[in-house]
Amino acid sequence: MRASRFSLTLAAAALLLAGAAAQAADLLETVKARGAIKVALEGTYPPFNYKDQKSGELAGFDVDVAKLLAAKLGVKTEFVTSEWASILAGLQAGKYDVIVSQVTVNPKREQAFDFSVPYGYSMPQLVVRKDEKAQYASLADLKGKRLGVGQGSVYEQQAKAVPGIEVRSYPAAPENLRDLAVGRVDAALNDSLMTAYLLKTSDLPIKAGAKVGKVEKVAAAFKKGNPQLKAALDKALAEAAADGSLKAISVKWFGVDVSKAP
Repeated sequence: MRASRFSLTLAAAALLLAGAAAQAADLLETVKARGAIKVALEGTYPPFNYKDQKSGELAGFDVDVAKLLAAKLGVKTEFVTSEWASILAGLQAGKYDVIVSQVTVNPKREQAFDFSVPYGYSMPQLVVRKDEKAQYASLADLKGKRLGVGQGSVYEQQAKAVPGIEVRSYPAAPENLRDLAVGRVDAALNDSLMTAYLLKTSDLPIKAGAKVGKVEKVAAAFKKGNPQLKAALDKALAEAAADGSLKAISVKWFGVDVSKAP
């Protein structure tokens, strides 16, 4: 009886040690052994990550970056779609290896997760009509003017914090820009990455205005305690920057290189 209990105790201890070893193993080893990296993204956020209506496949800037990283690591890509509200919790729970979905780096997130070096940079940017003569170098220059913003967006909050601006909120950027083109607002405010895409794909008489806020870094996020994975992702992004492939993806989606800090 004692021998049997002793054997069970050893077996339990072995299982615990195996579990601890697996937990301690760097995620890069898991990815390499699996032959694929599990990448989470929203899948509903064009031009960054969305389902193409013709092919039914995921497409976008983030999708191309994720595929590039996987190729550099020598593995395949397995995409997992998640609502933004739960995407970070899913990463913490180990449902996927990394998030490549326009995750901006900030001190609060850095306490909970690790990040690769940035693969994109953005900041608030104005859009104005092509024939606009006024020089709006900051939000303060728009006092007494009408500014179009996204309803419920951080840009709406920023605009409303500046006294004297008549803020008009829109449910979607295309409506905002159409009103700008016909003169119902004097300028529009959006993310510089989205602005670059909208200007690239729009035939409206509008143009890029001044960038009016702090630079945001966009990077791949993953659980802490995986230094080998971080080193591998950073190396892959450095190689992609050096060989021009990261720039090519940027130009494909935005018409400009967003992989370098402005």
